[in-house]
Amino acid sequence: MQELTHHLQSYLGIPTHLVREVAALFRLQKLSRGDYFIRKGQHTGKLGYIRSGYLRVFDTHGNKEITQWIGYQGYFMTDLHAFVFQKRARWNINALTDTEILVLEEEALREVRQLVPNWNEIEKSFISDCFITLENRVFSHLSLSAEERYLQLFEHNKDLFLHVPLNYIASMLGMSPETFSRIRNKIRT
Repeated sequence: MQELTHHLQSYLGIPTHLVREVAALFRLQKLSRGDYFIRKGQHTGKLGYIRSGYLRVFDTHGNKEITQWIGYQGYFMTDLHAFVFQKRARWNINALTDTEILVLEEEALREVRQLVPNWNEIEKSFISDCFITLENRVFSHLSLSAEERYLQLFEHNKDLFLHVPLNYIASMLGMSPETFSRIRNKIRT
C-alpha cells in the first residue's frame, strides 16, 4: 500500500492527512494471466492502481484485436468513459501476466468524494493528464515514423519488450507485426 499512498499524494495531490484513509478504500484484486479487469459493455466505474503485472486495453475491429494501451506497475487503469460518466465500458482490459491491482470500486469512490473536499479538482486534473497522454500519442502517430515510435517506446519502456507479447506492442504502436519485426531486426544489427 505504501506505493499507492505515495502515488495518491504525489500524482493525484490528495492531502497528506487524508491519503491513508483514501488508500484504505482500495481493495487488492489478483488477476491471473488472461483474466479480465473490465469487459467491454460492463457497467463499471472502477479505478485500479497496478501494483504488479501488465494489463492490456483493447477492442476488436472486424476480426482484428487492436491494443490501445498497455499499463504496468505504477499506472492507474480504468475505462475512462465508464469511470467518469457511469456508462458501459468501451474497452476490454485484461491481464497479460499475473497481476495485482488495487481497486477503488464505485461505492468506495462515493466515499472518496465525501472525504476529499477538493476531489472534483483532483479528478479534473487526472482526466486532463489522461487527455494529454492521448494527445501526445496521437501526435506521435501523426509525426513520427514507425521506427521512431518503436525507438521512443523502447527507450522509455524497455520492460514492456521483455514481458508483453510483441504483437500487442506492435498493435499499440499502430503497425503490423511484420513491420515491427523488420524494425526490431534492423535495430539489433
